[in-house]
Amino acid sequence: MTDLDATTLRTAYDNQIRPEIPDPAPAGVTVERDGPLVRVLGLDQRGFLTYRDLGGLAGTELDELIARQVEIFRRRGEAVEWKLNAHDEPADLADRLRAAGFVPEDEETVVISPVAPLAGAMPVLPEGVRLREVTGRDDLERIAAMERVVWQADRDHLVTGLAKEIAADPQSITVVVAEAADEVVSAGWVRYPAGTGFATLWGGSTLPQWRRRGIYRALVVHRARLAGQRDRTLLQVDASPQSRPILERLGFVPVTTTTPYVYTP
Repeated sequence: MTDLDATTLRTAYDNQIRPEIPDPAPAGVTVERDGPLVRVLGLDQRGFLTYRDLGGLAGTELDELIARQVEIFRRRGEAVEWKLNAHDEPADLADRLRAAGFVPEDEETVVISPVAPLAGAMPVLPEGVRLREVTGRDDLERIAAMERVVWQADRDHLVTGLAKEIAADPQSITVVVAEAADEVVSAGWVRYPAGTGFATLWGGSTLPQWRRRGIYRALVVHRARLAGQRDRTLLQVDASPQSRPILERLGFVPVTTTTPYVYTP
């Protein structure tokens, strides 16, 4: 695809990426359908609600669908994320989620780029830093330790979640660390959703003292090269305000925004 029109790219995102269902489902992960909604249980530290669209549901029917999710996760004693995109309908969906007890977290921007230009580049790293693809639990724990420093929060759920995905299908995900000596200074992973032309980029957290040296950019380029090797044509990222400017300079196009709405019993 060479057309970088945001509407065209957003349509590809809606048709190919959504709903975001793990395939294959890792051990212990359950995928349930409730009308147009898909419930994913056991993948992360909280449940996940995803859909391509809500099939025109509105008013009382939509409120009933939302209320069912609240009741299910209230009984489970577990938080759940409803991933809301800015172009989702109906227009009052966010208001209805808030009324049901869901709380919005930080907004991110969905950006998309063709793979080819980035896959044709070479990662450029600071002296003494190398990229390495990892699969072992020890390395996943090192990533979580790095992220704890960055976010000042427990990130142990990453170890469990990534380990489950790697065990279910090592070809569906690649985890990459940037190391200086024996220290993980940044990390990111790329998923290859089955049956799509997309690869999706995740992570990218970098220790404060290592920022502004091109490490995040190098991680993007390396993962784009991996996507190109698997004949993927588009890259998608849910970009934070910090990473969005870097990604746009690399050629990514904003197509919508996404906000996690979280219900916590």
